[in-house]
Amino acid sequence: MSLFWRTFFLLALLLGGGIFAWVQTFRWLEFEPRAVQSAQQIASLVNLSRAAMRYADAINRVMLVKTMTDQESVKVVPREPRDKFEPFEVDRFSRAVGQALRSRLGPDTIVANSVNGVPGLWVGFNIESDLYWLQADPKRVEAVAGSTYFIWIGIGLLATLVGSALIAGLINRPLKQLSFAASRIRDGEYESQLDEQTMTSEIREVNMGFNRMARELAKVEEDRAVMLAGISHDLRTPLARMRLETEMSVVDEEAKRNMAADIDQLDAIIDKFMDYARPGEVKLVPVHLSSLIDREIAAFRDPSQIRIQSRVAIDTRVMADDTELGRVIGNLFENARRYGRSIDTGIAKVVVSYARTGPWVIISVRDHGQGVAPEKLAQLTTPFFRGDAARTSAQGAGLGLAIVEKTVVRMGGSFELANAADGGLVAHIRLKRAP
Repeated sequence: MSLFWRTFFLLALLLGGGIFAWVQTFRWLEFEPRAVQSAQQIASLVNLSRAAMRYADAINRVMLVKTMTDQESVKVVPREPRDKFEPFEVDRFSRAVGQALRSRLGPDTIVANSVNGVPGLWVGFNIESDLYWLQADPKRVEAVAGSTYFIWIGIGLLATLVGSALIAGLINRPLKQLSFAASRIRDGEYESQLDEQTMTSEIREVNMGFNRMARELAKVEEDRAVMLAGISHDLRTPLARMRLETEMSVVDEEAKRNMAADIDQLDAIIDKFMDYARPGEVKLVPVHLSSLIDREIAAFRDPSQIRIQSRVAIDTRVMADDTELGRVIGNLFENARRYGRSIDTGIAKVVVSYARTGPWVIISVRDHGQGVAPEKLAQLTTPFFRGDAARTSAQGAGLGLAIVEKTVVRMGGSFELANAADGGLVAHIRLKRAP
């Protein structure tokens, strides 16, 4: 679970629990006042009706009852001994209302839910020796409906979810920016700068520390590149003199060939240093993959050492730097020539294939050698690292695969090494398809 969702669920749980507790508290605090208020209203109706009818003569009493029924939805009828009624007090709220009514109207007050099958709020009272029923609208004493509480809770939970998402987003935004900047530095882009003016002191200190680290890493990378380039450049001149002296002063042809081979190897190592120290900016353009691979295959002409077969369609294009991608493919071919030779024939058989997956093209370069121990696969792209003896029979700088990974990442792709199921090492290069 990401930090955003973890924060979101915790905030939602906290606020949701608060809303539930608030609703329950409100129900308990609102319960008694509502019951008392409802009882007061009904008691007032009874008292007013009793007083009005007590001081009205027979003719005016009839008119009074009719007026109360028409204008106030209150009906007063005589109470007979044979009247059948159902008790009003069936739950906690109605019992509280009934108790409050009897405390105001007298202990002999009857509160009914229906009389003779007629529903309503019926209150029995007496005027001197005469008994009466007062029928009122039962909605006057209803508690807050459960649906109302559900609506309140639903609105509260919706606001909680929206608020939690906004708060979680605000909390995690600096961390997301930090993660994005860190990923860019991992890919070799040291220009990422985080906001050092943010209001949160802890985030501000982290951002300032990260920016200082990025500047130091950029300086170290620049110094390293300058140093490697300088060393490589300075070695060219003495190597050229050594080659000239070897050609002129060494008489033994075999010794001369061996010395020339050593000088060529040193020169190749210098080329690797120069490639590794190359600046990181590349310009991506559509590149015809098949033509580029054929061009690199042409550089490996000795069939006694390596044989390369390309299965890439002629219409396959990728977004890359033509020169840099050529170096990548050439490095993989050279790596296969040195370390991927078959035990039976001593020849490196290389197959180049491809696959299209959505917006990506995956280029696979496979040899048929002995492969690499699985625990060492991840280390093959580490600068100056060498695998086991089976793949280090030739001498080199140990930078070939490191240069490949660095170059592919600069072009916005990814590089992965794996052992083939039936033997050999396979390199997967993932690049974006050209439109």
